[in-house]
Amino acid sequence: MKLKVQGIEEGQPIPEKFAFGVYSEEDHMSFGPNRNPEMVWEDTPEGAKSFVVMVFDPDVPSVADDVNQEGKTVSKDIPRVDFFHWLLVDIPASITRIPEGEDSDGVIPKGKDPGPGPIGVRGVNTYTQFLAGNPDMAGTYAGYDGPCPPWNDEIIHHYHFEVHALDVDSLGLEGEFDGNDVREAMAGHVLASTRVTGTYTLNPDLR
Repeated sequence: MKLKVQGIEEGQPIPEKFAFGVYSEEDHMSFGPNRNPEMVWEDTPEGAKSFVVMVFDPDVPSVADDVNQEGKTVSKDIPRVDFFHWLLVDIPASITRIPEGEDSDGVIPKGKDPGPGPIGVRGVNTYTQFLAGNPDMAGTYAGYDGPCPPWNDEIIHHYHFEVHALDVDSLGLEGEFDGNDVREAMAGHVLASTRVTGTYTLNPDLR
C-alpha cells in the first residue's frame, strides 16, 4: 500500500498551513491555518473492508513542567510519548482520498465534536488533555489538529501520517475514544499499513 500526503515529503518539514501553531517572533507561537493535508492511498489489499487514518507525534515530552516556559528548555533527554493529532476510523473501503481541509480548516477553540465526520468517525486527539487547563481553549478535540510542539524543545518533532487497511467494516468505537483505543481495537485486523513522516519545530534555533 502506498500513501501520498500532498505537500509533505518523507523526512522533510511540514508546511505551516497544516500546523495548529506557527512561529511568531513576538509571542513564540500563534495559531496556524490548521488545515488537514490531502491524503491519497493506493494499492490497497484484497479483502480490505475499512481504513483507519492515524497521525501522531512520538516526540512529545513525558514531563511538561518546562514546556513553553520563558528562560527554560525542554531537554532532549526527557523520555518521549505519543501525542495523537488525527484519528479517523471506519472509513469505507470505497474511499481512498481525503481532500485538503475536509476535516479541519482552522483552529477551533474548545475543539471539534467526536463521532461521524465528513469522512469516517472521528476519535479524540491529545489536545483534549494538553489544553484542559486553559479556560479559553479547554474542550474535546476530535478530528485533525496539526503540529504545535513546544517552542523551547531541544529536538525537532516527527509526525507519522499512517493509513491502515482493516479486515472489518467497523471497529465498533464510539464516544470519546483515543489513539490507544484505536490501536487496541485494530490489533489483529490490519491487512496492510503505509506511512509518511514529516517534521516540525517552533524552536527558532532548530528552524
